[in-house]
Amino acid sequence: MNEALLRQLVPEVIGVLVRRGADFAAAEDAVQDALVEAVRAWPDDEPRDAKGWLVTVAWRKFLDAARADTSRRRREERVEAEPAPGGAGAVDDTLRLYFLCAHPSLTPASAVALTLRAVGGLTTRQIAAAYLVPEATMAQRISRAKRTVSGVRFDRPGDVATVLRVLYLVFNEGYSGDVDLSAEAIRLTRQLAARTGHEEVAGLLALMLLHHARRPARTTADGSLVPLAEQDRGRWDTRLIAEGIGILQAALARDRLGEFQAQAAIAALHADARTAQETDWVQIVEWYDELVRLTDSPVARLNRAVAVGEADGPRAGLAALADLDPSLPRHTAVAAYLHERSGDLKSAAHLYTQAAQTAPNLPERNHLTHQAARINARLRG
Repeated sequence: MNEALLRQLVPEVIGVLVRRGADFAAAEDAVQDALVEAVRAWPDDEPRDAKGWLVTVAWRKFLDAARADTSRRRREERVEAEPAPGGAGAVDDTLRLYFLCAHPSLTPASAVALTLRAVGGLTTRQIAAAYLVPEATMAQRISRAKRTVSGVRFDRPGDVATVLRVLYLVFNEGYSGDVDLSAEAIRLTRQLAARTGHEEVAGLLALMLLHHARRPARTTADGSLVPLAEQDRGRWDTRLIAEGIGILQAALARDRLGEFQAQAAIAALHADARTAQETDWVQIVEWYDELVRLTDSPVARLNRAVAVGEADGPRAGLAALADLDPSLPRHTAVAAYLHERSGDLKSAAHLYTQAAQTAPNLPERNHLTHQAARINARLRG
């Protein structure tokens, strides 16, 4: 049985049922029941029209559930006549689901879980494993999210920016369990880009591809982090880099700059440098200026301070850092790096130790601890 095809069809079939009158929660439940039937029936007799088959079975499951629930009798009367199979027509039901799953009434965690379930076609078990939480916990999160959006009507265009942030959250989770969330985010963003033609969707896709291209070189065999400047660039995926740069250039040519295009431009400049020493830091600072103008993001300002330190020297970087809130994530680690570059090894060692104590994960903590130990060894020598 073609599992990839099933995952692709899930959002389309849910969308058809929602358009016919089912609320989101009931439609999603009915499609999951239809998938169970497909697992049983398709290995022996796979239909020629897979989508039509799923729509027909899911719609019957929905009607059965509606008839069994007396509190839904009015809705049952409205949908009693069973439409013909298929019926997707020219309406882009999958695109509607993207916006529904990224509804502003949902928390980011719920929006991500619902997107992976309804648009990505992943099972609750797979999503739970990817986020390292019990399956029951994830099932409750998805159930609450479905109830929240069940009454939402689409009488106005959805917010593309919210959808993109949800997809970027998925991408940044990386890999855990048996689901590669970075690859899944790229797949979903490709799908969204093909449906919208939106330049910021293209920008996000380019950014994902450029970051994903460096993934093989980011860690050692034992899981230790490898900083960008020390990565083996021969291990970067040049095919993904070329694709990402091509997508970005086409988006920038439309002259409607957004934050993801600006981030992708920075990633492209890193990817384009044959060595760390050849990185065009001056141009990267200029792109960070654009990103700060677009978002006024403290994180963008923090990364800009690093770029300024590379382009204009560490003291200039520390001056840029002085204007930022010291409680920002990674602020202490950046300060340690810039102090080391300026030759103040004693302060750098102390700051690396401080940064390690508040690191968000074990690999980063180990990396910062190693940096502190390395500098302390130099001071003792």
